[in-house]
Amino acid sequence: MELHGLHGQVVDRIGESLAAQEIRAGEVLRLEDIQDRYGVSRTVAREAVRVLESKRVVTSRPRVGITVRPMTEWNLYDPQVIRWRLTSPGRETQLRELAELRAAVEPSAAALAAVGPDPKARRALLAHAQEMARVAREGDTRGFIAADLAFHRALLDASGNGMFVQLSEVTEELLVARRDLALMPDKIDMSAVQRHLEAAEAVADGRPSDAAQQVRTIVDAARREVEQLLEGGTHCALSG
Repeated sequence: MELHGLHGQVVDRIGESLAAQEIRAGEVLRLEDIQDRYGVSRTVAREAVRVLESKRVVTSRPRVGITVRPMTEWNLYDPQVIRWRLTSPGRETQLRELAELRAAVEPSAAALAAVGPDPKARRALLAHAQEMARVAREGDTRGFIAADLAFHRALLDASGNGMFVQLSEVTEELLVARRDLALMPDKIDMSAVQRHLEAAEAVADGRPSDAAQQVRTIVDAARREVEQLLEGGTHCALSG
């Protein structure tokens, strides 16, 4: 759940403080503390706490107060929680966890898509791969990231596995983070573009093993890219 306006601003500011461990697990807050710290009304403070409870970030009990839960108990699949972690000093852990999640899920999604009953979904995947190739040839990095997002979303959709489909927002956060956190390589890796095309063709042709292998290569390369960038490397290419 995400809110806009004042409620959303307060939720984000509290969440970012929690992810940065400026407010630690086990600490107890009061509504009055939130009102004073963020200059908001009691109604806004209460609504912000309600949203944080829905994300399992805090618990609220009468005569006890608002208690911060350990991060291991948070809804770590919530895209907003992921963004808080990505903006925190511990962002490397979140980036690596997202990369590992993609590596675990997407090859299986590709294999399922290749044997799935929906030819329209397979054609859509190929169209997104072709769009990636087009914008890559133009050197359009932002366009490449947008097409890459669409490709991986379509891949999970084509799997036919509803649980995989609902992970699309989660896995996309790693791709978005490269743009928003300035983790941008110098250029687009054209060999990665070719791998996306080959993966889409394997799905379209009904070759599950080949599809899984190509996607595994894609996500492994993306994980190495993030690690290089975090270590200060400047000469890797954007692989998707």
